[in-house]
Amino acid sequence: MRIRVSTRLLLLILAATLLVLWAVPGAMAQPQDPSPLAEAPPDAGEPSFVSHFLRSIGWVFGTIFLFLSMSLVALVVMLALDLRMAVAIPPGFVEAFTDTVNQRKFKEAFDMARADNSFLGRVIANGMARLQYGLEDARDAAFNTVASLRSQKEQLINYVAVISSLGPYIGLVGTVFGMILSFKALAQPGARVEAQRLADGISHALVVTMVGIGLAVPGLFFTVFFRNRVTKISMDTENLADDLLTQMYHNSKRPTAPTTGTPPAPPPASESRAASPAKS
Repeated sequence: MRIRVSTRLLLLILAATLLVLWAVPGAMAQPQDPSPLAEAPPDAGEPSFVSHFLRSIGWVFGTIFLFLSMSLVALVVMLALDLRMAVAIPPGFVEAFTDTVNQRKFKEAFDMARADNSFLGRVIANGMARLQYGLEDARDAAFNTVASLRSQKEQLINYVAVISSLGPYIGLVGTVFGMILSFKALAQPGARVEAQRLADGISHALVVTMVGIGLAVPGLFFTVFFRNRVTKISMDTENLADDLLTQMYHNSKRPTAPTTGTPPAPPPASESRAASPAKS
């Protein structure tokens, strides 16, 4: 279900990216003469860094990097909200569940775990469903649920890793493409070589690589960060689920307290001895 939601979210991001590019058609357009050896107008001043940045990225690579950037931000926000410790293992649920189990209200405890949509709630609910077959079966069901939930989260984290890996490769493609155009213009017969213009063309090509690396650095950081967070949540959930299931199992095996209306217990032996001479 989460994978379907993330796919729809990425499609919405792509549509928003295309809408932004359509609304600002000239923001990332390539110059009419991409040749680095073309002479600049004599009265043209030094362009700003933003203008140089946009002209270097171009419409094609700008669309790709904008889509990847928005997808990365969406995935990071989604994982950051979903992998909070208070959301995965709610303290209020643990306290309420423990009190319910101590009161031997097992049906209410199962309904409470099944109604809770947290990481721990789903694990406890699947473990309790197998508790009637023994504690080991309940533990296996709980641990399998942890592995399944962890796999779902790692699939989203893999998308973050893919984006961080694609950034430098796409940047390298843009740089190689720009270098090809520069040296192609340089190799034309009768072309006047100007080192300043050639350096400007190479600078345009290297900007694409800089953007790709800038996209990869936060992607790698969040990939490692979220993988460590998933590992910690999985371990804490397994330990806590094991404790709660063990507590429920032993409480269910404990004998019930005597109810009202049962015959009173016989008097102690000392009182029976004291009463026997009185009869005689």
